[in-house]
Amino acid sequence: MLKLNDFTILIGGEAGQGTRLAGNLIANIFNKLGYFVYVYEDYQSLIRGGHNFSEIRVCNEKKISRKEKIDVLIGLDKNTISLHKSRLSNGDLIIFNGDRVKGEKGIQVLSDKIVKEEGGIPQMVNVTLISALVKVLGVPFDILEQVLKERIKRGIDLNLKIAKRVYDEVEKKIEVLRLRENNSILLTGNEATGFGLAIAGLEFYFAYPMTPLTSLLNFFSQRKNELKVNVFQPESEISVINMALGSAFAGKRSAVGSSGGGFALMVEAISLALQAEIPILIVEGQRAGPSTGMPTYNLQGDLFFVFGAGHGDIQKVILHPGDAEDCLYLANLGLNLAWKYQLPVILLTDKDIAENTFPVYKTMFNKLKKEEAKIFQANEEYLRYKITEDGISYLAFPGSEYIVKVNSYEHDEKGITTEDEIICSKMHEKRRKKFETLKKEMETLETVKIYGNLKSNVALIPLGICKGVALEIAEEFGFKVIFPYFLSPFPENKMKEALAGVEKIYTLELNSTGQLSTYLKMFDIKAQPILKYTGRPFIFEELREKFKNYEI
Repeated sequence: MLKLNDFTILIGGEAGQGTRLAGNLIANIFNKLGYFVYVYEDYQSLIRGGHNFSEIRVCNEKKISRKEKIDVLIGLDKNTISLHKSRLSNGDLIIFNGDRVKGEKGIQVLSDKIVKEEGGIPQMVNVTLISALVKVLGVPFDILEQVLKERIKRGIDLNLKIAKRVYDEVEKKIEVLRLRENNSILLTGNEATGFGLAIAGLEFYFAYPMTPLTSLLNFFSQRKNELKVNVFQPESEISVINMALGSAFAGKRSAVGSSGGGFALMVEAISLALQAEIPILIVEGQRAGPSTGMPTYNLQGDLFFVFGAGHGDIQKVILHPGDAEDCLYLANLGLNLAWKYQLPVILLTDKDIAENTFPVYKTMFNKLKKEEAKIFQANEEYLRYKITEDGISYLAFPGSEYIVKVNSYEHDEKGITTEDEIICSKMHEKRRKKFETLKKEMETLETVKIYGNLKSNVALIPLGICKGVALEIAEEFGFKVIFPYFLSPFPENKMKEALAGVEKIYTLELNSTGQLSTYLKMFDIKAQPILKYTGRPFIFEELREKFKNYEI
């Protein structure tokens, strides 16, 4: 019996061959066996052709980053074998479609022939190779059967028939040890975000399709009855956010999602949300820019853009996850904060967080909740923008017994437009006051997460998806990892507490300008940026090479 301490499987093919579904099936098989699984998705901006692949990393402890070496290569086409064969750690564990790949050593499955003989369709080819993998590793067929029934809704009987034929024909090489029952589930960052928002009481989700947030739109569309979330796809991102603000004005918890190009169209409405004090949560999933850039690859170049989005003295909350568990927690917290403080909250993710698959502990859901907003119920005149001690006015909604006036102009407590210098000053101070109230609450929240060697004099501050590889580098070299959940308001006191005794700081960023390290200078935190801007995340081996000569 073989225990998989750290084992990577790569399955690849052309767009349209179902590599992503295949990777998801493999991931769920190993999750059922009790392993922690992380899936990296790599695909081109093509509907057909090109080269797509999924890397499934299987470990007996939680790892959420990529490694250069792979242990099994599964090729739906010849191109996959040619591109990735050199990455094999043992050089010969290849499983391939023998009808399309000729002259290759390894485990050959005549996939096209088998599927045709059984009356299947071309997309079922990936099931033949997954079944071969399962048999080679000595995984019981009933595990594969369970996963196929859970994940495939159409043609399941035929898929099972094809899978069983291959399973019976392929020879077992090893037998993978089944661990105790796993207490984690597999979620993409977008799926985790969706669950976090739904538990915080989300009622309406508005979005226009844009990678990498399209799958969040699909998530809510597919689960709208289960989660009780209404889903709308307007004609543009301008309509998206303005419809969402109208929905929130009417008392319905609303959220929107897009990437940088779509978010750009929302910027004016963000200022409206702040001036009118309308709660809104915005998911901004970064991808490679500028402009269209590489639309299916990752760069973390929107940091300054998100900070500056909106004109005037604008203050907003920016939350920053590094994996799916963070998305679950911060999406839930963010929607609650938006309604508690009546302001825009941005959840800043990136392509790899949004679309990759992570292990999420089931107990994380116990931390989620819906917090009630400050609702007006007094028997007196309603003042929408009443100046209060904490800066937070009471909410009331159209259709109630109260007259509700919301204004994009500067206004008085009733919501009536004014240019009176004293009233205008007081309203600016009111909006700042509730931000100061938020900062006080942040002292009671988990705004900074610390990992690794707490006594180390070297700290890594990763941005987004870089968190996973930072944790592995820290384990290898004995470093500390400091991960700020809040970027705005910045948890300055907690960050400086976390950095006590640290002599050298590195940021890990997927951009070419070191935006995080530049931002940290505003708080007298001097960090040396380590940058990558190929569109792909850091790989463990390349970072280890950078640090291998470092003496602590």
